[in-house]
Amino acid sequence: MAIPKLQNITVTEKDHWESHHPDAGYKKRARLLDGEIVHTWVEADHDILLDFMDVDLLKLVLSESDLVNKQFHIIFDLNQVADISYAYKKAITELLFHWQPFLGMVCFYNASPFMSIIVQSFAAVAPENFCVIQTETYQDAVKKVVAFKRKEPVAEILQNPDFIEDAEIKRQFLGTIARMSWLNILDYPLYIPAPDSQYYPFCQAIDALRSDCKAKECEKEREKQLLKQNYEDQITQMTIKMNAQKEVGKQSIHDLENQIASLKARISSQDLELTRVSTAIAEKTNALGNLLDQIHALEIDTDVKRKMTDACLKLLETETIEKRLNIELTESDSFFLSKLQKKHANLNQRELRISLLVKLNYDTIEIARTVGISTRGMESIRYRMHKKLGLGKHESIKTYLSDLSATFNA
Repeated sequence: MAIPKLQNITVTEKDHWESHHPDAGYKKRARLLDGEIVHTWVEADHDILLDFMDVDLLKLVLSESDLVNKQFHIIFDLNQVADISYAYKKAITELLFHWQPFLGMVCFYNASPFMSIIVQSFAAVAPENFCVIQTETYQDAVKKVVAFKRKEPVAEILQNPDFIEDAEIKRQFLGTIARMSWLNILDYPLYIPAPDSQYYPFCQAIDALRSDCKAKECEKEREKQLLKQNYEDQITQMTIKMNAQKEVGKQSIHDLENQIASLKARISSQDLELTRVSTAIAEKTNALGNLLDQIHALEIDTDVKRKMTDACLKLLETETIEKRLNIELTESDSFFLSKLQKKHANLNQRELRISLLVKLNYDTIEIARTVGISTRGMESIRYRMHKKLGLGKHESIKTYLSDLSATFNA
């Protein structure tokens, strides 16, 4: 961009002082004038919409020009700028407030009639001690900023009150709209002229709109608070529910701990019983062994001796079986008994033991001897077990238990 030569105005340019906006179809460029005036413009082949303010580009120029935390000024060429976005309007307004006291004057030039109204809105909404102006040409813009730097009088500063009522009403009107639209400020009072003024209906209308917007904001705030309260209530209910579930879980854990303690007590008691039984079986086995030795030493009929020896061996075998069942249950036997007890909780401990012996193919006499009851008593127990297991008249306990064991192991 060619710059008209101005006397005693230095120009600093750097190729990287630019930002690209490919979606919007333009490039933003910047240069430094007179050591502290940032001159910025757009390059495009058509009229464009400014989509957002290039704050990073401005910071880059200030940083590389040693202007950080020092006063600077901005000249903005609006040639080819047809409109600016809502986000850009907010950014410019925030710039006017956030960059004080370092930002001195902002000057726009080459503004179309439409953009001129927006510039006047910036001036109307700016802080009272802030200077926002617009000029027709670049030369005029530079001259105005240089005069401002030298603290010389600057004509046409838009935000200074004008003694002509029309100009003041216009400033108030544009400022109110800008505050409402860009900053969501709804409490700023609007100047209302006398009822006989031609601007009275317009100012009344904008003031009514401001009141309506304020009422809507209040309504939205109430709705937001109601939603917040509803969410808080839901969170409270969920917290109560979770705490209740936590207590149920604690109670379940307590019940399980009691069951474990009870089972440990039963195991301890059964261990003592098994020790007693094991000791008794060992004594019986030892006595049967001694008896068998004495029988071998007897000089009696061979057939009688054989019968007596077989009887002793049978007793020794039974004692060995009982010892294994009471003390050395295999993992498979324990698994079977555990599953059977869960399926038929009505079976007592002796019936469970008998069930295991039946599954292991021991006959009624052997089982009766092992559990210490008569054969007739054993038959009565099997009859009751037949009913507890829910078997039909012609169904076998042994077959049922064998099939059940196969199902458990499947």
